[in-house]
Amino acid sequence: MAGTSSDRLLGVRDGFLRFFHDGLERPVPVAVVPQEGERGPLLGLAASDEEAIRRARAGKLRDRLQVTYHFYVSSEGGLHSVELDGRVHYFVRTWTTLLGAAGEAWGASGAVELPEKLVDGLASDHLGPSVPGTRRSGGLIASLTGGLETRRSSVALSTLHALSSFFYGRLEPRPMRKR
Repeated sequence: MAGTSSDRLLGVRDGFLRFFHDGLERPVPVAVVPQEGERGPLLGLAASDEEAIRRARAGKLRDRLQVTYHFYVSSEGGLHSVELDGRVHYFVRTWTTLLGAAGEAWGASGAVELPEKLVDGLASDHLGPSVPGTRRSGGLIASLTGGLETRRSSVALSTLHALSSFFYGRLEPRPMRKR
């Protein structure tokens, strides 16, 4: 895992456990090993999904560590904008990229809209450093959801989605329950 942030490390672990233990009913040992990143400190959220995915790409990590691990994972938060009826709406979500022997997959968490009063009057390139939330309190997602979701749960969901894409057609999940 690129980075040493405990909420991201635990989120990646939670995503792997949910996919293998709950989704496939295959208990497997999961160890998430933190790796120092090559990039310097980043201020604020990535200003677009593209930038968030670019920051989260784990290729340099795999190139540096070669075949040490089965998977190389990186996660990054970012903003996504949608223009509708002449107004731009901004959403926050987490992207996770996963690299393994079979290729690369990306997954995103659910998106939470930034309230208009937070973004009113700000240019889109100033949004990243201006939005609320602290690392200690669970980040921006926790701030926006009143603690119902945290950075850890957002990373877990985006990791689950990346794993689901990565293994689609390779591993058979348990049969879907009919409702």
